[in-house]
Amino acid sequence: MNARQHDAIRLVLEISEREHGERLDKLIASRVTGMSRSFVQQLMKQGAILVNGQPCKPAQRVRFGDRLEVYLPPVEPPSDLEPEYLPIPVIYEDDEIIVFDKPPGIVTHPAPGHEHGTLVNALKAIRPDLQVQPSHRPGIVHRLDKDTSGLLVVAKTEPARLALLEQWQSRSVVKRYTTLVHGVVEPDSGTIDAPISRDPRERTKMAVVAWGRPAITHFRVLERFQCATLLDVTIETGRTHQIRVHCAFIGHPVVGDQQYGGNRPFCVPVPRQFLHARYLRFRHPTTGRVIELETPLPWDLRVVLERLRTLERERVPCQARG
Repeated sequence: MNARQHDAIRLVLEISEREHGERLDKLIASRVTGMSRSFVQQLMKQGAILVNGQPCKPAQRVRFGDRLEVYLPPVEPPSDLEPEYLPIPVIYEDDEIIVFDKPPGIVTHPAPGHEHGTLVNALKAIRPDLQVQPSHRPGIVHRLDKDTSGLLVVAKTEPARLALLEQWQSRSVVKRYTTLVHGVVEPDSGTIDAPISRDPRERTKMAVVAWGRPAITHFRVLERFQCATLLDVTIETGRTHQIRVHCAFIGHPVVGDQQYGGNRPFCVPVPRQFLHARYLRFRHPTTGRVIELETPLPWDLRVVLERLRTLERERVPCQARG
């Protein structure tokens, strides 16, 4: 079936100034989640991708202001995901989207080593008729790490997924996190602008490297302790492990982060990495109205803060806290 038939999904992309000169197939694969370069090239052969209304080739270089049209095939039937009822609160839902307040310890979608107990398995249980691409992670627009809690948006229709993806790709979504980091962060606010890619020495980790993809993190100090700082963090980009990598890069790893903070001791028990996706602002994919959502810090992280504040009031030195 030709992807440009009447039942195809049409996605329109505008080329930004920073994307000028990039190779076309590579650009589209990076802009649209779940699309490989080989699949992009296949669509081009079918005439399902146009640049300014004209057929194109994979190696073609895009120009600032170019208008791309991508015609995606109809939605495939969902895969045989096992439905599982999990305690994941839904804080907003309508006909197009559903927003979860993901607890820690839950992976966003199935992956090797995490075939069950994911948010997608829970989604399959509560919304069994959902038919959104890609079939193995239906409606997933963005992800949160397993031990990061907070707001996560899922699309319930394919047009909604594509519209939300475009917002995430264009960086128009406002994403704010609360995190506790080791050490005393001196400036009251700042920006970390450092590219991130796969760590060349440890492929399971990410790292700041010169050849990485652009990554920008803004932070503001909320509260300082003798041995830690509570930060409000806003990310412009959404690179894998971005906040954790950037905080470690400036010498203030996230408290409880075993991967990027090592076994660095802390003065009170910490159940997991202290990172919570507390705030989202985006436009509804159908109506265009602004949706603004916020979720409070979970109880396990609140306990950590209360213990820290108690030690501060009692003026117990850091080195005596064990």
